[in-house]
Amino acid sequence: MYERVTRGIRVAVKPAYRDEESDPDDGQFFWSYTVTIENKGTETVQLVSRYWHITDGEGHVQEVRGPGVVGAQPVLAPGEMFQYTSGCPLTTASGHMTGRYQMRAASGEAFEAEIPAFILESPYERRQLH
Repeated sequence: MYERVTRGIRVAVKPAYRDEESDPDDGQFFWSYTVTIENKGTETVQLVSRYWHITDGEGHVQEVRGPGVVGAQPVLAPGEMFQYTSGCPLTTASGHMTGRYQMRAASGEAFEAEIPAFILESPYERRQLH
């Protein structure tokens, strides 16, 4: 589990390699990741949009931006949490992701909640020791 707290917003991510949805012989690797967003602050906030920075095992970068997460823009009062699961396909056996959520506080102030960097590993990664 990877986690980060920004301005009282705790973001925790748990990635999992999905062997049944992958086809290593065809260069297709798939991971799911479950994200828990928890408001540990004192003000109600809303998740407005997301930004993902995805890097595959060869260093190629893909950026993903969009409104909300999985079709939702959750509002979290203090102490509330929201959890969702999504997925990431890559053409390499490993990679990593990081990003941020654009949040809006009840006061109208916008801020970013950081998503911790996390590793996408599969049993097909060929690691070398130096």
